[in-house]
Order: sequence, then C-alpha cells, then structure tokens
Amino acid sequence: MHFMFRKEWLCQFLTDDLKTPLPCQVRFTDENRIWDMAKRGGFTLNIAGRQELQEKIRKGGGGIWLELTQEQYAKLLDGNK
Repeated sequence: MHFMFRKEWLCQFLTDDLKTPLPCQVRFTDENRIWDMAKRGGFTLNIAGRQELQEKIRKGGGGIWLELTQEQYAKLLDGNK
C-alpha cells in the first residue's frame, strides 16, 4: 500500500511488482485510517513497525507491505473499498 497526503490522504494499492496499481484507491482525511488498514492488512505493528509507519505518516507519505488474504486481495482487484 502506498499513501500520501495532498489536502487529504490517498491510499493506492499495488501488485507484487510494486509498479502496477490495483483499481481500488481510498481517500480520507483522518490518518488513523492508515493505522486501521495497516492492522487489517497484516502489517507488522511491533515497536519497529509502529515507528516506521509513524515516520512515514509524519513525512506525508510512504509505503508499507501488506499481507492480504485472498478475499481482501480479490476486493482490491474488483475496485471495492
């Protein structure tokens, strides 16, 4: 998942090649949604993971590797939020 802040947060999901975007994009104003998606997506939220994510949010963007279930990935392929 790649995210950046430009008046609002934009999250874009990429395939394993880290170049090809999936049809689903999510926009929101609350940075807590990034934390929610990271948790639901299986991102490691140990101390190091939390520090990494917080730093990327502070900088206004970055990317994290999610470990999605087949169902979650299928929803992103369909463009569902």
